Parts: sequence; C-alpha cells; structure tokens
Amino acid sequence: MSLNKKAILARLDELSPQELKRYLVQELTQKRLGLTWEADLIERDKALNSDLVFPKVDPEASHWPVQSASNNLIIEGDNFDSLRLLRSTHRGRIRVIYIDPPYNTGSKDWVYNDHYLKKDDRWKHSKWLEFMYQRLSIARDLLTPDGVIMVSINDENRSKLELLMDEVMPGMRLGSMVWRTRQGSNADQGCFMSSDHEHILIYGNPGFQFRGYEKSFEMYSNPDNDPRGDWRTDNITLGFSYNERPNLYYPLRDPKTGIVYPPNPDRVWVYASEANLKAGQRLQAKSMEEFIRLGQIVFPDSTQEVRVWETMDDLLEAIRSGDVPKSGRKPLLSADLPNLEWWVGVPVGFGRPQFKRYKADLKNQYQPVSSWIVPKFEDGQYDAPGSFVSTTNHEGATGVANIFGSRVFNYAKPATLIRQLLDQATRPGDIVLDFFAGSGTTAQAVLELNAKDGGNRRFIMCSSTEATAKEPDKNLCRDICAERVRRVMAGYGDTPGLGGDFTYVTLDKVEEADLMFEAEPRHAFGLLSLRETGYLSGPPVDQPVWVVAQTASSAIVLCPRLSDETVATLEALPVSQLIVYTDRPDSLQEALTGDKSVTCYSIESALRYAQGGNQASAPRASSAADVETEREVSQ
Repeated sequence: MSLNKKAILARLDELSPQELKRYLVQELTQKRLGLTWEADLIERDKALNSDLVFPKVDPEASHWPVQSASNNLIIEGDNFDSLRLLRSTHRGRIRVIYIDPPYNTGSKDWVYNDHYLKKDDRWKHSKWLEFMYQRLSIARDLLTPDGVIMVSINDENRSKLELLMDEVMPGMRLGSMVWRTRQGSNADQGCFMSSDHEHILIYGNPGFQFRGYEKSFEMYSNPDNDPRGDWRTDNITLGFSYNERPNLYYPLRDPKTGIVYPPNPDRVWVYASEANLKAGQRLQAKSMEEFIRLGQIVFPDSTQEVRVWETMDDLLEAIRSGDVPKSGRKPLLSADLPNLEWWVGVPVGFGRPQFKRYKADLKNQYQPVSSWIVPKFEDGQYDAPGSFVSTTNHEGATGVANIFGSRVFNYAKPATLIRQLLDQATRPGDIVLDFFAGSGTTAQAVLELNAKDGGNRRFIMCSSTEATAKEPDKNLCRDICAERVRRVMAGYGDTPGLGGDFTYVTLDKVEEADLMFEAEPRHAFGLLSLRETGYLSGPPVDQPVWVVAQTASSAIVLCPRLSDETVATLEALPVSQLIVYTDRPDSLQEALTGDKSVTCYSIESALRYAQGGNQASAPRASSAADVETEREVSQ
C-alpha cells in the first residue's frame, strides 16, 4: 500500500484491519532523512490567501528629490504579499536576493499572525519553517537565470533552513560562508562556550559565480629573460608517497651541473622520467626530461650546499647525524628507503628544484572567494587571500544609531558585510532584493557600492510595519527603513549624502471574487509600469490614454475608458506599434482604423497576471509585441 497519507485518510473508513496494520507498520518503520514539519496541523499564516495584490504609491513617504518616480522601491506590507506582487512584476528579473530572516530564537524577533512567537510555543519550529517555505518558494521564481539568494542564519537554525532550502531549491546549493559576529564573548551556555559566528547560505541558478579577487602578480618576474614572459616558481612534487607512486620516485639530475636531487619519500616528483618507462609504455603528459629541455625546471644555484658520500657507510653516518637534504625538518634520505646506492659517489644537492609557472598560462586573473569571512579586528594578523573583511554586529547597531542619533534598531547587520557580498555577487545594473529589509542596511550597501564603482544597481526593500494589537501604530518600514535610506541619500550630521531616490509603496488587496468591482485602472497601471519599466508613479488620471512606456516606434498604454477621445488620442500617437490595455479590447480593436499595428488586452488580464503563481495568466506586452520599451515618466 502506498504511503499517500491524504489518500489513505480520505478512505480511512473503507480500509480493512489488514490494510491498516500494513500502513502502520510502514509508517512506524519508514526511515526518514531530511526535513518534515507539521505544515497541515499548525495554524497557517493568515497572510496566505488568494487576494490579489496591487501597488499604491505613497508620495509623502517617497524620496523624489529630482523626479516623480524611481525604480528603487521600498514596499510596506507583509513580505508574503510583497513577494506575490513582485512575482507579477519582476519574475526572473532579480539577480541577487539577500535576506536576514528572523532566527526563530523565541526572543521577540518576529511577528506571526499578529503576535510575537514565544519560546515555549510547541509549534515554534514548524511555524517558522512554514513561514520561510512560503516566502522562499516565491523568491526562487524571481531570480534571473544566473541569479543567487544569500541568507543569513544563526548556528542553531542553520541545519533546518539548509534542509528547507534544499527542498525548495533543489540542485541550487552553492555553499555557505562563516563570519564572526562579535569580538567579545558571551558564555551563557552550559558548556561554557561562546557562540560568536553566523552563516550565510548561498543558493544560485546555473551560471552564477562570484566575481572573485584579482590575483597579485608581484611574485612574477623574468630574471632570465625567458621568451615566454614573466614567471614564478612553484612546487614540483605530488601528494603521493614512493609506495603509492614508485615510478615517480627517482633521482633528479641537473644536466648542466651533474648535481643530483633526492625526491621526497612522502611527496614524489609530479612528472615521470623517461628512464623509468617500461617497453611500450606512454606518458600522459610531458616527461621531466622534456620540461628540463624546455627550461621550465629551475635548479638551485651554486650557493647551495652539495655533498658527495664516497661509500655507503658515509651515507648511513650522514643519515644518522641528520646531515642530509631536508624538506622543512623532514630528512629526504633514510636507511629504510630503497635504492640508497643512488646517492653514493654522486654530488647530492641540498637545495630543491622548482617549476616555472608562467603568467601567460593562467586560466584567469582572479582567485575564488573564500568561505571564511575575516573579522576586521583580525585583519592583517594572517594571510587570507580571497577572503573579504567584515566588521561585527556591533557596527550594524552603532551605524543605525549614528544615522538616527539614538539606538532605534538593535539587530542590523553591518553595512560592510552586505556591501562586500553585493560587490562580489552583483554587476553594475543588477536589481537587489531584500524582503526582510529591517532597518534598510541592504539599501545603504547598494548605494555605497554604486558610489564606489559608479554602478546603477537598484534595490527593492520589503518590510512590514510589525504592528500588533498592542502596538497598532508601529511602522518599522516607514519610520526606520525608509527614513534611514532617506537620510543616507540626503546626508546626515557631517556625513554627505550618497544621492538617489526611492518610491514608497503600500499594498492594496482585493479578493478575487470582487476583482471587477473593487480593482481600479490605477492598479493595472501600477502593475504594468513596474513590469514593463521598473518604475512606479501615479497615473495621469485626467488623460484619456495613460502611457506606460514609449519608444520612437512603439508604446504600451492603458485606456481606462473607451471613448471617441480615446481612439483619437491613440491614432495620434507618433508610433507604429501599440499595445493597449482597456476594458473593451474587442471594441477598441475595431474602432482603430489607422495603419498602426495594434494588440489589445483586457485590463482584467493585467490585474490577474501571475498573481496566483500562474505565469500564463496574461502575455507580457513587450514580449507579445517583441518590442523594447524605454521609460517615459508622465509628470
């Protein structure tokens, strides 16, 4: 009998005692690996509904120093609703998502169904997993084909979240980073151990890669005027013992001086010798002799120590006294090694041959990013190539306090951490999303990075008010997140502003059954504007035709009402292609008699597009007409 629980429960009364017994045996003995949670038993998130979500501009909360629209967005509302909105406007367009979700510690760090979850809540972990599952499922659909999501998490919940993300994003796991969150200690655990680190889980689509760090070429030079260019020395041994690779254990002779060099018994030569080849045996690569003829083996100069042991007794005495070539502290010759006679009566060099690595042969000029994030207070204490340096959580809290003049938010990540993550993960024109925006650190990191490299990265911040029945007027999104970003853009205290703008968006929700009664043309205009241009502004309500986007040859427009004025305005538009959304698409199609190429859609199709996860609810206008649009902000 199959373990389809829902099917079994549906026909429970019909099952025979034998079938019930068989099912119970299977259920109780089945090996479970991975993640399970009580998704069907817990009180489900009240935000999870079938309402349609529409954007509404709040001009007073927006920051528009120059223009009346921005493609930087701050969205106020439950992030599940915000993500559903973005699914209809930004599906497949977000290159980087960074989130710092609640860590489910039970210490008043997140609101669930209008109240803070308590430590002793029996469903604490299941509610958190369900909460994250619903949001990650949508976030996955927002990523570009080479996009990435990076998630901060504490040590306690890392394993649960990682299993969840493996389920939601199968095959997308790229790895994780570890960073030190504090410099001091907090030994409040029974084992007297301070938890001083957190993780950043990284999941990406095929094709994503970090930028990496440019390699240093200071060690490359060309002292011998090698025609192949600059080079540096490199090890010429392989990580196998002479027992594992006996064919690579042989004396290496400098043909110019006749000096012989012993191999390391634990790390034999990396290339085979022609003298050791058996009859009919062929090399898979060049031989050591060939590399020598090419001048790619660098032998020690005349300043090295050279010794000749005339007899075996002389050699054994040198071995006993330790007066033999070494690799570090390890002697390269010992009495139990084979073929000791090799080293009798020949000049034995104490130096070590090296291999020439040419700069021209490098596959790329960058080295990969390390999974270890170096704490700033340890920077310079050790060499960590490929690692970036971050401050601790203390900087996050003090950074917000410096902006506001008081400690208004205690759990902000340091801007240096997120800025360096984005520096590695983004390109200058990418969109960055943070749907647990908190105090807006990610937005500040985007602005700082743009100021550093002149990029035009855009941010979308999603934050709830965190209002509850006890605190109905609380608005974290408007009063902390948006206000912080505004001050960073405009400047605060002695700190100059970074410039920029953002549009502040609230959410209108309409039940699907009431769509045609409560939804308005402005809702469709907002959705179309975000989807086609990335910008959001109020519609020109006094005009018969609302222009969403326009180029020299094409336009996407919305017509709230069909009238003679509407038809005349459309026919007068100086474009050859029109994509029109209207409440009467068939009638408008018939009314247009000009030579324009016109495609009409219903306003309802724009309102329903991808709201429920159905990507095919309506065609994307720009795709249907195969035209590229440029933003034209209607003032």
